[in-house]
Amino acid sequence: MARPRPRWWGGRSHVVYTVVVFIVLASLDNAAIGAVPAMVNPLTAAFEVSKTAITLLTGAQILLTAIVGVAWGYVGDSRNRKPLLLWGTVLWAGGVIASTAAGSFTVFAAWQLFTAIGLGSIASVGFSVVSDLIAPRRRGLAMSFWGISQGVGVLVGGLLASQLSSGGWEMPLRVIGAAGLLFAVLYLPTFEAPRGHSEPELRAMREMNIEYEHRIDRDQLPLILKRRTNLWLILQGVTAQIAYGSLIWVTLLYQEKVLDQGYSQGTADKVGGLFAALFTVGALFSILAGHIGDRLQRRTLRGRALLSAVGIVGAVPLFLVFFWVPLNSLDVTEGAGTLTLAGEVLLSVVTNPWAALAFLSGVGAIAFTSADSPNWFALIGDVNLPEHRGTVFGAGNMANGVGRSVGSALTGPVANALETSFPPPLNWALGLTLFQAFFLPTGYCYWRASKTCPSDIAEVRATLAARASDAGAVGKGNAAG
Repeated sequence: MARPRPRWWGGRSHVVYTVVVFIVLASLDNAAIGAVPAMVNPLTAAFEVSKTAITLLTGAQILLTAIVGVAWGYVGDSRNRKPLLLWGTVLWAGGVIASTAAGSFTVFAAWQLFTAIGLGSIASVGFSVVSDLIAPRRRGLAMSFWGISQGVGVLVGGLLASQLSSGGWEMPLRVIGAAGLLFAVLYLPTFEAPRGHSEPELRAMREMNIEYEHRIDRDQLPLILKRRTNLWLILQGVTAQIAYGSLIWVTLLYQEKVLDQGYSQGTADKVGGLFAALFTVGALFSILAGHIGDRLQRRTLRGRALLSAVGIVGAVPLFLVFFWVPLNSLDVTEGAGTLTLAGEVLLSVVTNPWAALAFLSGVGAIAFTSADSPNWFALIGDVNLPEHRGTVFGAGNMANGVGRSVGSALTGPVANALETSFPPPLNWALGLTLFQAFFLPTGYCYWRASKTCPSDIAEVRATLAARASDAGAVGKGNAAG
């Protein structure tokens, strides 16, 4: 006999707690990925490898995370999701901590790739759970926090790495791994929402305590791929993430800009990391973009896709300014600690016109692209049945991973190849500029998705309503019997 649940189980506060834990976990797994690129110099010195080796490892880890995420998503759509997420968290956190004991780059890379296996669970299975917790009319807003958490994770990983790695590259990874294990414990009492928990069409089933029992099977995979909006949402991930993947090297670009002003490597590492962290304030606009997407979607079912298309294309010119503006007349204290440098970096945004232009263009570019993430997440939920969302998200995330790994892995070699003609930081600015061209086909994919998503959403709603009606009829018949 199942143990009785406390009265608060599944209530509003419990759901909020669950969403918060998932958001933090999504942030931490991206911190694990974002830490390594920000420690290029300490890692190359410790393991006596080239910068290219670190860039290729980062790309391989991102790609493997995305590939295994498809399997995690499919398994999560067919069975109990809570144990999958728990073990996935333990795997990646344990792998991060184990990598700090590596005595060679080969061992370090092996543990980092092992970490990727666990990281794949948070993305696919976690998305499936969160989409079941949030009603469609608020899905964009809720998913904005999910998306922000991932950007914040990369930021936190890079910030920890840039500030703590001076005491040894192992420390940032130990902090991130320990935080992952802590939240694995905090995850234990979370609420596992039944599939379709928040769908309006299934409200009658919930009121009758009838479980939504539909699960994915292999025969349904061709039908999922034939859904036209899915194809456009998956395809856009390849091109978008090539551009996004290159942005992981913005920290190194700004470190090189600080070096170009005559500061030491240690000071440049810290100040460049602080500038890169400061620019990500623009990601907070994702909350507004998610809210606007929700409102537009209630007016027209094309709303989310059109908003994403405008945001992606509109960001390109701002990114170009952000890459190329120099940090002339930068005034920070050589060799100072993080707190002192942080105050000086903030002050420079107000007093130094070059730093101000970098800040405004960087924040503006990220604010425009913030329309992409929450509305992409919400669209995956809108155009797919509850038992298909983890798998579709896994497929989309794999496409994202392919693009992101290409962008992150090739930016370094491209920049290094350009260095013969363009000295740092110009080589990095030009390399990053070339990769932003991939945002243009991304905008086209969203425009095409805006054409197909209304009919796909209507089909999902009709299917859920029919299933609820059938289940209700059976439930009433059993009660009468």
